[in-house]
Amino acid sequence: MEGLKKYKAHMERCSRCSICKWLPITVVKGWRFAQNCPAIMKYNFHAYSGGGKIIAALGLLEGKYDITEKFVDVVYQCSLCGACDLACKIYTRELIEPLEILEALRREMFMEGRVPERHKRMVEDVRKHGNPYAEPKGRRGEWARGLEIGKEGKPEVLYFAGCTPSYRLPSVARNTIRVLKKAGVSFAILGEEETCCGSTLHKIGAEEAFKEQAKKNVEILDRLGAKVMVTQCAGCYRMFKVVYPEVVRMNVEVLHISEYVERLLEEGKIKFAKEVPLKVTWHDPCHLGRLAEPRPKWEGRWEKIYGHVIISEPRKKVVYGTGGVYEPPRRILRAIPGLSFVEMWRIKEYSFCCAAGGGVRAAYPDLAHFGARERLEEARATGAEALVTSCPFCELNFLEVVEEGGWEMKVMDLSELILEAMGEAPEGLEVRR
Repeated sequence: MEGLKKYKAHMERCSRCSICKWLPITVVKGWRFAQNCPAIMKYNFHAYSGGGKIIAALGLLEGKYDITEKFVDVVYQCSLCGACDLACKIYTRELIEPLEILEALRREMFMEGRVPERHKRMVEDVRKHGNPYAEPKGRRGEWARGLEIGKEGKPEVLYFAGCTPSYRLPSVARNTIRVLKKAGVSFAILGEEETCCGSTLHKIGAEEAFKEQAKKNVEILDRLGAKVMVTQCAGCYRMFKVVYPEVVRMNVEVLHISEYVERLLEEGKIKFAKEVPLKVTWHDPCHLGRLAEPRPKWEGRWEKIYGHVIISEPRKKVVYGTGGVYEPPRRILRAIPGLSFVEMWRIKEYSFCCAAGGGVRAAYPDLAHFGARERLEEARATGAEALVTSCPFCELNFLEVVEEGGWEMKVMDLSELILEAMGEAPEGLEVRR
């Protein structure tokens, strides 16, 4: 348990206050949407909270109990969305790192082989097929058929589709490409050469497999020589923007599609000429929001002053998740003629996770669907006709729940509204089984 030892002092500082289960009181707008963690909401037992898992990790480190099947479930019934991490830091500042502890715990458990069987298969699938869906590599670029995408030797822009748009939600990738083409952007795609960014591997603790994927992708990017890489997948965005630089050297500017479209709007290459009479709300994906802020590496020491006050020396930068991509998609929505935009209660760094990530949807779909239903309820409470986001994995989860429950709420990708405002009919979201 060497990886956990460095966090022993952090774990010992947890006071079981349960603040990790709630939004900070200063941003609570009402009792109904005041909680921040899908797992604790569903299971209502302290072990499933961020603090509960921290204490479990400490007990494991100190040899107080073994890893049982139930222990595995408790640890992995969590999307690692970072909401508990943010809530804790609002009050403790730099003293505890909940998210880093939970990630370290998963790495230790993966090395011990104590993970859900579905996660073990996912690692094998990514290594063999280049995606967690076990789809053939040869189908990777099928979504682009008929779009007439030219190939360039040294493209200025590379569009990285990601696994979910490539195999489950091809309309997301197709609409995004049509936006780029209509804006006159010179770009390229990787097609069958594209491979998984490794987000799922990183989340479930398969660190070596993740580093293999990172190395593969960076080699491809360096060979291609693109200056800008654009993706609409929040998971891919976070990996390339935040996580990859921690393990490999990146030589390309990474932009989310909302950031790139905003740039094109400012340059006058995109114009919104058509009215879109629709009332919508925006879901901030965790990987695009609070998890998209880089975490500077800190190497220092802890000191006690006045006999009991613990401080870091040199002072540690506290990551509150405020550096995510929040305003670009909102500015785009507000710029679309005829569109009415309303906010939910839990937004930006306090956004409620759809609960699909971190391997949850693959191994614990009931929890993933619980999180999606809670978020859809919040969206419906605003009076919006559609829930808009730009994370294909969130969208996939939302669509499954909408289909199962017969919801009237529409689920839309941001690219649909952009394309429609540009005067073209977009392809609606449809899951490819």
